[in-house]
Amino acid sequence: MIIDTISFAERYFALHPGLSVAFAFLRSTPLAEMPEGRHAIDGSRLSVIVERAVGRGRHGAKLEVHRRHLDIQLCLAGDELIGWRPLTDCADAESQFNAERDIQFFRDQPETWLAVRPGLFAIFFPDDAHAPLAGEGPVHKVVFKLAVDWHA
Repeated sequence: MIIDTISFAERYFALHPGLSVAFAFLRSTPLAEMPEGRHAIDGSRLSVIVERAVGRGRHGAKLEVHRRHLDIQLCLAGDELIGWRPLTDCADAESQFNAERDIQFFRDQPETWLAVRPGLFAIFFPDDAHAPLAGEGPVHKVVFKLAVDWHA
């Protein structure tokens, strides 16, 4: 898991080839004006989900993991709070892994809470269980989905 300011995103480009593509899109596109929903950026390798939602609170947010994608979560407006726990510490699965949706949920509670305010981003890897929308109130956010196997 990584949390940092958008101005320092280049530090992480060597970790995954899609990060530079995602941040180039982020910097060249008025994300706040994009309609809600999923938008393809680079075929099945990179997409962005634009979402307007109301935070579920710490007790309503569920830990989730993805195997085929990294998440870059970015808050455009509101107070986004995201819980985190290492996948290796998750023992109480709420569901089996859903390969079609690339998601699994856990009942375990996050160990750490991240305030991802506008201007910050968080990257979650497949071994990072994360619980988005754990804050209170309205949130306008984007989630970039990067294929782990970028070259497939």
